[in-house]
Amino acid sequence: MPANENKPLSSAGKCPVCGKPTQAEFRPFCSKRCADVDLNRWLSGGYAIPAVEDDEDRDEDDREA
Repeated sequence: MPANENKPLSSAGKCPVCGKPTQAEFRPFCSKRCADVDLNRWLSGGYAIPAVEDDEDRDEDDREA
């Protein structure tokens, strides 16, 4: 039996928001507060990936202008 099978879920990793050990109830976060902080970042666009528009992506109308 591997040693990590007996490891409690609360020490399975670190919270991505604050770095504290995770809690099974709020996994992968340590608390409801950190889960809410992460949700707010998603909803406010904090995790948006910037896009670069190529000339090939434009419509034909845009090219003529």
